[in-house]
Amino acid sequence: MDDKLKQYFALFGGWLSAILLFLGTLGLSFEWFNQESIDAFVVVLIASVPFIVVMYGVWKNSYRLSNKAKRQEEELKRKGLK
Repeated sequence: MDDKLKQYFALFGGWLSAILLFLGTLGLSFEWFNQESIDAFVVVLIASVPFIVVMYGVWKNSYRLSNKAKRQEEELKRKGLK
């Protein structure tokens, strides 16, 4: 994955951490919103990017998902190229 994208996710995690600290100064706390949950969320974001890229590639290259791809597949079969 691109290092720049990882930096953006780290920046987002830092922003969430700043919100956590800000809420702590106001006396607000949520059990589920802590540093561990923020770190886990950032890891999920980082892991999601390659998954999304691969899923897009599968969708784009699958001849069964778009009408244009279906017509192209039929034409290739008709010409005996597939």
